[in-house]
Amino acid sequence: MEELIHRKRFRKVRRRRWPVLLVLAMSIVVLAGWTADVAPANEPRYHGDPVGRGAGIGLVSGENEYFIASGNCYGCHGIDTMGVVWANHDAQGRDVNVPDAWRSTMMGNSARDPFWLAKVSHEVTVNPDHAAVLEDRCTACHAPLGRHNKHMVGGGLYSVGDLAFDLLGQDGVSCMACHKQRPDSLGLSFSGDLHFEHDRIIYGPFDEVFTGAMQSFLNIEPRFGAHINHAALCGGCHTLITNTVDLDGELSGDHFVEQATYHEWLNSIYGNGSSPANAITCQGCHVPRTGDGIVLAALYDWLTPRSPFGEHHMAGANVFMLELLKNNLNELGLTASSTQFDTTVARTTRMLQQNTLIMETSIANRDADTAWIDVDLINLAGHRFPSGYPSRRAFIELLVLNQENDTLFQSGRWNGAYEVIGHDPEWEPHHDVITSPDQAQIYEMVMGDVNGNKTTVLERAKEPLKDNRLAPLGFTSTHYAYDTTGVFGVPIADVDWNRTEAGDEGSGADITHYHVPMSGYTGAIRIEARVWYQSAPPRWMEEMFDHNTPAIDTFRTLFQAADGTPVLVKETVLLDPSLAVDDLRELGVRIFPDPATDGTLWIDGLDVRTVSVELRSITGALVSTYAPRGQRLYLVVLPDVPGNYLLIIRTRDRSFVRRIVRP
Repeated sequence: MEELIHRKRFRKVRRRRWPVLLVLAMSIVVLAGWTADVAPANEPRYHGDPVGRGAGIGLVSGENEYFIASGNCYGCHGIDTMGVVWANHDAQGRDVNVPDAWRSTMMGNSARDPFWLAKVSHEVTVNPDHAAVLEDRCTACHAPLGRHNKHMVGGGLYSVGDLAFDLLGQDGVSCMACHKQRPDSLGLSFSGDLHFEHDRIIYGPFDEVFTGAMQSFLNIEPRFGAHINHAALCGGCHTLITNTVDLDGELSGDHFVEQATYHEWLNSIYGNGSSPANAITCQGCHVPRTGDGIVLAALYDWLTPRSPFGEHHMAGANVFMLELLKNNLNELGLTASSTQFDTTVARTTRMLQQNTLIMETSIANRDADTAWIDVDLINLAGHRFPSGYPSRRAFIELLVLNQENDTLFQSGRWNGAYEVIGHDPEWEPHHDVITSPDQAQIYEMVMGDVNGNKTTVLERAKEPLKDNRLAPLGFTSTHYAYDTTGVFGVPIADVDWNRTEAGDEGSGADITHYHVPMSGYTGAIRIEARVWYQSAPPRWMEEMFDHNTPAIDTFRTLFQAADGTPVLVKETVLLDPSLAVDDLRELGVRIFPDPATDGTLWIDGLDVRTVSVELRSITGALVSTYAPRGQRLYLVVLPDVPGNYLLIIRTRDRSFVRRIVRP
C-alpha cells in the first residue's frame, strides 16, 4: 500500500513537556491494563439482581460438531446460585462471572448487531454476484461458531440464511471463538481465517488445570495455553483485508485494509519489539485483571482460587450501538437485560473518558487581532484512535467566549442531526491550522474507490483518501507493519502529527493550531475544548440508506429512533485574562507581589465600587471568594500548588482579570 513519506521539517515547534507526558501516558495505560476495573458505587449493576442477571436465562445452549455454546458454560462459570462456595466473586464480594459480563458486550452480540446485518445486506445488494463469498467472509468473525463449524465439516460457504436458523452462530464471539483457537497459527492468519482445534480441547490461562468438571459434563479437555493472553488471539479478526472491485463489480486486483487494530498494536510501544510475555496486550485493557484469587467453578469449594483473573468486560468505545441494543432487546432477540447493558455502557464510557486520551489546551500567543490556541492530544490506546470499523470518528470542538459568555469563535460543533457543522460536502480534510468556523478537526478514515471517489461500500474500497486517526505511542513509518497501518491525507507541513519536538516519530500525538480572530477584543476569554466520539455518524449511513432491504429497513428505523449524541471523550476549560493591563491602575488598585513567591498576595486600593474578589484556577475552578464591603486592603492566600491563577475583581459594571503566578 502507498506510504506517506515523511520529510525533514524545519518549522519551529512549540516545545512539549514530552518526558513528563510520556511517563504519565505510560503510567495510565499500565494501570488501566493490569488493575481491576472497579466501578463507582452508583454504576448500574446486574450483579445481585436476580431479575437483571437472568441466571443464564436466554443464553444459547447446545453444541454442533466442534463447538459448544455459552449457555453450556454457565453452570460452572456463571453465578453461584447454590451458594456452596463464593465462586466467581472477588475478595470484595463483587460478582465477576464471565458469561454475565460478556453477554451485554458487542462481542456477545456480534451476530445480532443490526448495523452489521444491514451493512452485509448493503454489500450484497451492491454486488449480488458476490453474495455467497461476502456473507461467508463476514460471518467468519461475527458468527464464528456457526461459520467455522460448517467449513470444518466440509459443508461449504456459510450464509446469513444459515445464521438465521443457527443458534450457535447467533451466539456471536462466544467462549470457544477464543478459547478453542490453536496457538500455532496466531499472528499468521487474518481476515477471519481462524484455526481451531478439531479435538474436544479448549485452552485457558492457568497452568494448573482442573479437568474433572469439563470432562464429566461436557466431554471437553481443558488445557493450559499461554496464547490466550497474547494479542495475536484477537488479530485473526482485528486485521481485515478485503478484495477491491470496480463499479461494475469486477475484481481490480487491489486490496484494502478495512481495519488493522492488531497491526496498529504491533506498530506501537506496547507491541513493537516486546515478547508476548512482556507486552501490554489487547487483553491487558479489554479483559482487565484483578489480583484477587477467584474460584472459577460453582459448587467446587475445594478448588484453588486463581489469580490474576481476567474480567471479561470487553469494553471498547461503541456506546451508541450498546444503547441501541439495550433499547431494542425484544425486537432483536438479545440475551442480556437492560441492566446488564447499562453496566457495559458505563464500562465503555469509562474506557473512552479515562484510558483513551490526554488533552491539553494552551494559549500560544494573543493580541487584539488573534488568539493563537493549541489543542494537544496524546493517544493512550494501544492502537490508533479511533480504530476498527471505518465508520468511527472523533472530532474536536473549540469554543471561545467573551467575559459576557457571548461566542467569539466556534469550530467542530454538531447540529440537531448529530453532524459536524461546517463539514465539507464529501469529506473534511485534515487540518494543521484552523482559522474559520467552517473548518473542523475530524480524526477518521475516508475510503476511496478505484476512481478516487469517496465510498462506504467496503468491497469498492481501494485506498484511503484520508486516514489521520491518532497513532499510538511508538508508531513509525519504518515499522514492518506500516504497509497495513498507513497514514493518508496528513500534510508534510504538519510537523507535530506523531512527531516530538525533536522531529522524531512516535509521539502518538497531534496539535491542532487555532488562529482565532479577536477583531479588537482585548477582554477576558473562556476557551472550551472537547473531543467527541461517534461510532455510527449519520453521513456514513447515507449511501446504505439509499437502498431498501429488510435488514437495512430494520436498522434505518432503529437508527433514526436512537439518540445519536456524540460521546464526550475529554474536555478542558481555560480562562485567559484581559489584555487591557492598565484597567486595574485606572481603578486605583495595586496587586503585589507578583509573582507571589511566599504564597500571599496583597490587594490595595479597593473601594465601595468593588462587589467581589475571586481567586480561580486557570481552568476557572473557584478557589476562594471575598466581598470587601468597603475595605481598602485585602490579603489573598494562594494554594500550595504552584502554577497560574486568575484574580477577578468585579465592580458594579465590569470585571477586571489578572493572571497571578504562584512559583
